[in-house]
Amino acid sequence: MRRNPSWLIWGAGAVLSLGVVLVSLVYGQVAAERQAAPESEKGAQGLQRSSYMPTIEPDFQQTVKRLKAEKPRAMERARKLLEERYDLADRPIPGVTMFRGKPVQGGVRAKLPEGVTWDQLAAMKPEEIKEKGLFPRGFLPLPHAKHAEGGMVFPAFHIEEIKKQTGRDLTRFDVDFDLPDHFLPEFPPPMFLTTRPDLGDVSKGQLVTTQNFYELFNGILTPKQLEGLRLLLTAFPQQQFNQTADRRSEEPSLGVACFDCHVNGHTNAAFHLVGDIRPQEFRHRIDTPSLRGVNIQRLFGSQRALKTVEDFTEFEQRGAYFDGDTVIAVKKGINVLERGSQVHDMAEVQELLDFPPAPKLDPFGRLIPELATEQELRGQEVFFGKGRCAECHVPPYYTDNLMHNLKTERFYKVQNINGRIASADGPIKTFVLRGIKESPPYLHDGRLLTLADTVEFFNLVLGLKLNEQEKQDLVAFMLAL
Repeated sequence: MRRNPSWLIWGAGAVLSLGVVLVSLVYGQVAAERQAAPESEKGAQGLQRSSYMPTIEPDFQQTVKRLKAEKPRAMERARKLLEERYDLADRPIPGVTMFRGKPVQGGVRAKLPEGVTWDQLAAMKPEEIKEKGLFPRGFLPLPHAKHAEGGMVFPAFHIEEIKKQTGRDLTRFDVDFDLPDHFLPEFPPPMFLTTRPDLGDVSKGQLVTTQNFYELFNGILTPKQLEGLRLLLTAFPQQQFNQTADRRSEEPSLGVACFDCHVNGHTNAAFHLVGDIRPQEFRHRIDTPSLRGVNIQRLFGSQRALKTVEDFTEFEQRGAYFDGDTVIAVKKGINVLERGSQVHDMAEVQELLDFPPAPKLDPFGRLIPELATEQELRGQEVFFGKGRCAECHVPPYYTDNLMHNLKTERFYKVQNINGRIASADGPIKTFVLRGIKESPPYLHDGRLLTLADTVEFFNLVLGLKLNEQEKQDLVAFMLAL
């Protein structure tokens, strides 16, 4: 007996129709959000979806004129977003400074939604917070200051010193740095070497550049390491800084050096967009992580999970420098490093970068009771107990060298934030907490301005139910790391 296949055909057709409807709804939501953004924030490709950056080269002077005229509006929009999200006041923690004396900012800076407290918010379920739109804006993904354009953006103090020392100008004519200086690491940061802890800050308070590295490090580093440091300080073409007519510097540029972001082997909080996500509006802002303690790390890139520092070094030059577009990289002058010598030399220097001293910690990364305050000791108990911090941040360096997905999308609806579609963060590596007070802002995109913000964020996202005293104690402990 033969079965009539008509029911199979009808069923397949129904499933296909349902699939088309679901895809249309999802794409329609995203398309509507993109249309809602101002024209200048819809992305370099508008509504066209492509894996590649634009290749049409308009008249350069006309581009400069247009983007200069748009710049005040773009920066005003970025400023307004930050003020809506955060308390941006300069309010440091009394008596707490970074290694060279810059005050450390305190307090929770993310603003609460009107009518709720942190305790009330922490008592709600993620679904309720999402439905009522109560997830604090400062906990949402932070967009690039000009997300449709993206690219590397440097703090003004770094631009000025690099121009003074080397003559290179890292100023962009289309966008400026957005976060206030008091939320950034001290500049220039100290530089410590695992091979010469007796020397303390080997930078001697200077910004290390091609102009002074030989004088500072000759006799301290080996010839191989000196060559690696030279390469880390040498500028090579980058997407926005090069000699082509689609750059974002007014004059032709030699490019950008590794240590323009990872200043003195640390960070100046320069930001850009990840090179491994398309389309443009889904790309994540990336805050420059510190290179201190690279020798104990096994994952590199905040979300890329590169397995060696050599991979990271090569990827940055070949991919990230050009926003992930290898076609444009060739056009603009990609720097192809030789793996067996140049990459290895650069990696060896990075693996010498040490953390700042932490005199209150024993060899196992725990507080020495005789040197710690009562609050710090209470904070340590919270860290290893109720706070569950140590489940990911394992001593002595306070990382598990793994990736974790916090699934923050449980708390908010998909939305367009200044050209950035906030949908999900995905897996993020466990950042090292040794010396953490020296490298604000926090999380992979810098959305958390203070350590108090990080405690409040994880208290909510992980459902820890910490009380106010426990939160303050936890911050005190992290300041001692």
